[in-house]
Amino acid sequence: MTSNDPLPTRPLYGSENVLREKFAASIAGQSELMDRLAQQLISIELAIPGIYAAVLKLVAGEQATMTVDVWVYGAFGCWFVALVLALISLIPRTWQVDPTLLRADTQAKGAPLGLEDFYRKSAAYKRRLLIPSALLFAAGVFCSAMSVF
Repeated sequence: MTSNDPLPTRPLYGSENVLREKFAASIAGQSELMDRLAQQLISIELAIPGIYAAVLKLVAGEQATMTVDVWVYGAFGCWFVALVLALISLIPRTWQVDPTLLRADTQAKGAPLGLEDFYRKSAAYKRRLLIPSALLFAAGVFCSAMSVF
C-alpha cells in the first residue's frame, strides 16, 4: 500500500451513529444544563436570605433589637456575591466561532473557535462562575448558622 492509496473504510453501524449523536448532544447540552443550574441557584439564593431575615425578625420580636454581628454581615455578603455570580453566568457572551470547523487549532492566538470548542468553552465559563456561587452560598448558610450562637 502506497501513501497515495485510499484507506479502506466501512460504513458506520447503527449503534455507532447513535453513540456519535449522543456524544454530540451531550457536548451541546452542557451549556443548557449550566443555565438550568444557575436558575435553580438564583431561586434558592433569593429565597433563603428572605426566609433568614424573616426568621431573625420573628426571633427578635417587634420591640426587641437584635445585634447584627460579623456573621450576619458575612452571611448576607456571601449570599449577595453568590447571587451576582449566578446572574453573570446567565448573561450571554459573544464568542468568535467558525461554523465550518468542528475543532479549532488550540495553539493559534485569536483564532475562532470550532463548534465543539464553543460548546465546551461556554459550559466551562459558566461552570467557573457557578461553582464559586454554590460555595459562597454554602458559606453564607454556615455564617447564618454561626450568627445564632
